[in-house]
Amino acid sequence: MAIKHNQQIPNNHFRKHWQRRVRCHFDQPGKKVTRRLARRAKAAAVAPRPVDKLRPIVRCPTIKYNRRTRLGRGFTLAELKAAGIPKLYAPTIGIAVDYRRQNLSEESLAANVQRLKEYKARLIVFPRKSNKPKKADTPKDQQTAETTQSIRASFGVEQPVAPAFTEIPKSDLPKGVEGGAYKALRKARSDARLVGVREKRAREKAEAESAKK
Repeated sequence: MAIKHNQQIPNNHFRKHWQRRVRCHFDQPGKKVTRRLARRAKAAAVAPRPVDKLRPIVRCPTIKYNRRTRLGRGFTLAELKAAGIPKLYAPTIGIAVDYRRQNLSEESLAANVQRLKEYKARLIVFPRKSNKPKKADTPKDQQTAETTQSIRASFGVEQPVAPAFTEIPKSDLPKGVEGGAYKALRKARSDARLVGVREKRAREKAEAESAKK
């Protein structure tokens, strides 16, 4: 572009400092090893407590995915109350609590309550001080033969999903509307809107035929 009159002198910014702004993540394999070692160190530090928490089985949101189940954020207050576990005591024994979620069906409430009761029956609570055990602690004769893996299982980390929460097969789903639901709804709406016009047209046609006779 030629410069003439009182125009600004063009200043092309071609220096982008590529080395300063672009990240290539060549350390990805090393970071993977670092994360694995950190998880191992954390598991050893909190032993015999498990690293993971017990979480409920919930349905995925929206109509598209509600056939599937997954682990939820935490158990509701109603589920904890039905299982007989105080809401402030639950996080101390490895149970995740979600104060926002609400139970919308009796099926999910009963299944998660059963999950909590099974977990509570298998739970092993070691006393903080061996010479001063508390009421909720597990008796000493049941603490000796337990290993870390069995404690992980007792915390429900490796529990299978309950049969009531398995994914519903597509063959059991209700059949779709023939021709499509959208088309059926549009036709029903059109029929309801034009019912008066069609009755008037049919009446006029019948009067015209009777007048011809």
